Amino acid sequence: MSASTPPSGRAAKAADYVARTRPVVPPIYQSATFYLDDIAYKDIQEGGGLTEHWYSRFANPTVDAAAAEIAELEGAEAAMMTSSGMAAIATTLLTLLQGDRRRVVAARQVYGDTRDLLVRDLPALGIAVTMVDAVDLDAWAAAIAEAPTAVVYAEALSNPQLDLTDLAAIAELAHAAGAKLVVDSTFATPYTVNPLAVGADVVVHSATKFLSGHSDVIAGVVVSDRETTTEIQRRMITFGGCLDPHAAYLVWRGLQTFDVRLARASETALALAKRLEQHPEVTSVRYPGLPGYAWRETAEKLMRPGRGGAMVAFTVRGGNPRALAVMRRLTIASEATSLGGVETLVSAPFNSSHFSLSEEELAANRIEPGMLRFSCGVEDAETLITDVERALDGTVEP
Repeated sequence: MSASTPPSGRAAKAADYVARTRPVVPPIYQSATFYLDDIAYKDIQEGGGLTEHWYSRFANPTVDAAAAEIAELEGAEAAMMTSSGMAAIATTLLTLLQGDRRRVVAARQVYGDTRDLLVRDLPALGIAVTMVDAVDLDAWAAAIAEAPTAVVYAEALSNPQLDLTDLAAIAELAHAAGAKLVVDSTFATPYTVNPLAVGADVVVHSATKFLSGHSDVIAGVVVSDRETTTEIQRRMITFGGCLDPHAAYLVWRGLQTFDVRLARASETALALAKRLEQHPEVTSVRYPGLPGYAWRETAEKLMRPGRGGAMVAFTVRGGNPRALAVMRRLTIASEATSLGGVETLVSAPFNSSHFSLSEEELAANRIEPGMLRFSCGVEDAETLITDVERALDGTVEP
């Protein structure tokens, strides 16, 4: 064939070649579009294109595989993936806050960007937002009863202070008022609690964190009953917050070791929390598995026995400057944002996740000067604890 001869048209038909047998690992369907047939056309006309695969902004087999795994973990009828955790939260709230009931009652103790959505972006769209203390049931009841409410929003375990919201009690309050309870369970994970089982209507996660578990992907997920999930998915399609198939594969891969990773990390977190309680340079430790945990009774009601999770928050003497000094001396734990990976990550909320809050707002959210947030990984527990103790001891002035 001469250099001027065009290549065969079959070169564009590589998708025709598929494996004859079923693979152990789901393929990455890195395709924006799929061949149409009568079944696909029927799905488009009758179901909006959400069941069959014909365009990856609507649905993709690899993305669906990851979503199905998470639905199983949460005991949900259905799940849908999004391009990030914030995409999952924003799309869910904008879907549910329609019609006459454009009001949300939310916990004050939430992730920094979630707070920005609640106090800045939703009000700009004409949505009323009332925020209450996450662990004050009387405040929840009063706020929900104050005006017609569509959504009640809380984090299962709050970021970063690890307050545990009584989801079962708040679900009753929400449902009595005709509202839906939406729970961000990123910190808690399905390893420790299933919010749907205690009354939540929708659960969201930053799948970037523990679900994927390797700090190499940005993703979000929404789980609920099939009807609600489908409605949120329709909004996601319109807003364009779909997840890339390769990112979905990375989430799926991480899910295969979810229980093993969380078991190891939770064991380490408990050991670290116990040692920190005894350290003279630590003024407070927050971990749901400790006997002295402030919301122990709620933990016993909601969380699986012996599963306190992988997050530990503690406060060091000397305030924020000392906290920074401690982080800079760590060699095993890494100073970085995010959480939920196989490596231990540490951050100070005042200059990362909650940098936009004033000192008064930090205090109101129980974020003390000198607080550090640890996301325990799968390193050897004693090695990690020794690293933390060395950092604490090394920052004490002689």
